[in-house]
Order: sequence, then C-alpha cells, then structure tokens
Amino acid sequence: MNAAVVLQVAATSAAPALLLRPWRLEDVAELVEVRRDPVLRQWTTAVVDNEVDGARWVQDQQRGWAAGEWFGFAVLEAQPGVDRGRLVGNVILKEVVPGKSAAEVGYWTAAHARGRGVAPRALEALTGWAFDTFASDGLERLELLHQVDNLASCRVAEKSRYAFDSVLPAAPPAFPRDGHLHVRRATPGRTAGS
Repeated sequence: MNAAVVLQVAATSAAPALLLRPWRLEDVAELVEVRRDPVLRQWTTAVVDNEVDGARWVQDQQRGWAAGEWFGFAVLEAQPGVDRGRLVGNVILKEVVPGKSAAEVGYWTAAHARGRGVAPRALEALTGWAFDTFASDGLERLELLHQVDNLASCRVAEKSRYAFDSVLPAAPPAFPRDGHLHVRRATPGRTAGS
C-alpha cells in the first residue's frame, strides 16, 4: 500500500477542514503532548510518555503501512497549501486481510479538538477510503469496538452510521471491560469517491 495516501475532509460552518495522512516522525513531539491527556490515556493501551515512546509508536504505524496490515492516519486541521496542521486526532484501519470480509476501525481525538466533530468526520473519510480501496479484496464490513463506559466513542459510532451490533465480554488486559461492537457494511454499488 502506498504510504502517500492523503484524505481530505471539507470544512463545515462549525469546523475547519481536516487532512488525514500517514504518521511521520515529525509528528512525535505533538503526539507526546496530545497523549498526556488523562482522558485519552484512559481509553488507549499504547504508552506514549516521551519522545522515545512516540517515535516507537510512529514507527509501528509506518510498519503497519509497509506490511499492508493496518493503516494509521494522523488527523490534522488542514491549512491551505500545506500538509501540516495542528494534530487533532488519529484514525486507523486494522486487521485488513485479503479475502477476509471484515476489518476494524479505531480513533482518538486530542483534548483540544473534542466536541468539534473531528472523530465522526475523520472516521467517515477513513470508512469511504477503506471500502473503496479494499472492496476488491473482499472487504464488506467494518467493525468498531469500544468499552461500554466510553460514551463519547459510542456517540461517534452512532454519528458515523456504525450500527450497534452486540455487547462483547471483557478481554483483559487490552480490553478490561465489556465492549460494544458497532458495524458498518459497504453500500452496494459504491464507487470511489461516493
């Protein structure tokens, strides 16, 4: 998979345009700052306490792209004419396997960007890209998992048209509480960019 994939989300009357692109080492300092947020730390498992952790995390994202196994995007507030803006979040497509009909999506939003529609808008862009890019490999459904007490994540799933499917039992240590499974299926007849 080409790591030069860049997704753009148009501005709305209430929110700036977004730019989604693969993570780069130049993102590390901002990533470390964003990941200091105690609310975000409550819902994520990867430890990013310093620049060494941040570089390791970004390199893991880059390895995922190179292997074609997972595709993490830094979500930035877009600025005209540049591919650099303020970091506002992350979206990821993972468990992509040719011939497998389902993959998983995930996301997080920086504290300073919460409540501005970043996660649903970025997730919608990722969802469209995933179905457009991997339909020929058999991708038919995307799954979104979150812990039952992560109400903000549940709202993002609902806004993004990921229908509630079931409650999943806890699977410690990575998933210490019961979870919700939300699902979105490919739209029949979907074409690139629709």
